[in-house]
Amino acid sequence: MNIFYSFLLFISFLFTIPLYFVRLKILRGESLFLRERLGIRLPEKAAGKKSLWIHAVSVGEVLSLQNLIKQIKERHPDWTIHFSTLTNTGMRIAREKLVEADHIFFIPLDFTCIVRRFFNALEPKLFVLAESEFWPNLLREAHKLTKGVLVINGRISPQSFKRYSLLRFFAKRILKNINLFLVQTEKDKEKLEQIGVNSEGIRVAGNLKCEISLPPLNDKDILRLKNGLNIAKAKKVIVAGSTRKGEERKLIEAYAKARRLRDDLVLILAPRHSERAEEVEKICQSFPFPIVRKTKISADIQWDVMILDTIGELAQFYALCDIAFIGGSLIPWGGQNLLEPAFYEKPIFFGPHMENFAFLAEKFIQSEAARTVCNENDLVEMFMIHDERSLDKMGNKAKETLNLLQGATERTLSAIETFMAED
Repeated sequence: MNIFYSFLLFISFLFTIPLYFVRLKILRGESLFLRERLGIRLPEKAAGKKSLWIHAVSVGEVLSLQNLIKQIKERHPDWTIHFSTLTNTGMRIAREKLVEADHIFFIPLDFTCIVRRFFNALEPKLFVLAESEFWPNLLREAHKLTKGVLVINGRISPQSFKRYSLLRFFAKRILKNINLFLVQTEKDKEKLEQIGVNSEGIRVAGNLKCEISLPPLNDKDILRLKNGLNIAKAKKVIVAGSTRKGEERKLIEAYAKARRLRDDLVLILAPRHSERAEEVEKICQSFPFPIVRKTKISADIQWDVMILDTIGELAQFYALCDIAFIGGSLIPWGGQNLLEPAFYEKPIFFGPHMENFAFLAEKFIQSEAARTVCNENDLVEMFMIHDERSLDKMGNKAKETLNLLQGATERTLSAIETFMAED
């Protein structure tokens, strides 16, 4: 199986790299970082120190680990933390946010010889994998060359569960290299058991993303942010965060209908991928509103619709909004994280497709901290902000619900310490 997988990976590599080169290097002006991914340039091992290697795929997973990594360093300042990520944006955010990590680098391409070079160079005692990116050769070598392989904040999405169920024989062989799964919910545990993972190797630890810690912003901070964006104090701000293709038109159509009834609304659209900003701008230009991109805002520009075309700023936009809409939910994508607006006590709305965050969505709906919008009439009602007192209560309950969901960091840190203490 390993030889067959490696052969398919090699063929895929031959065809994928040229396309990846065109997309990143030529169209976006970004590097492929092949030297790092091939292990030609490796981080140095800290001699005589215990070390662990933590991997997270991209921005969301990187941000979810901020508090955990900080806690590890506070309790064990002598441990060396190696941190890897897959994407360029994940790397940028990791270098900005994970200041406690000793080495930050790109995960190696999943060829045995390359992966082995990384483990031999870093000599980690423990390999920690965030959420659910399972690279077969990486896991096999981690199992052989470390004292343990730990999955943290694990979740099995409906799409992943279907794939693993169809390829159950291969999935079991890959997942047997993992010593312990710390998963977010009981449903994730049940899905792993159905795939064939031994229940003794699975624990429900909660969601690390619920341990969110963002800069506290008071009324003066919010006013300063609004002034910098030319948002009048009397305006009501709706932020649609992490939107996907097919959602922006639905949102702005509903916004246009609401604006016929009240003119004190402004809409901020934050596409999940900032490179879609031009596409979103063209959609908005077919409506009679002044439009601006965040990167082009200035003191003399007045606008009704803003497109957030930067990375890493969405949280502060949630902080200044009156209503937060969670993207990826009006289409069958599975939704996005709703915890940032909850941290800032904002009323939360999302579409009917929150499958990837079903547990959280259900909890917030049950506590009356969030509402589902299913059609255009629902969206228009959301934009109209009819009952501000009710919305304030929703925001308060969102914060309370978030606080009740915390505790995953301590449980995860305890498991890491157990592995690191073993001979």
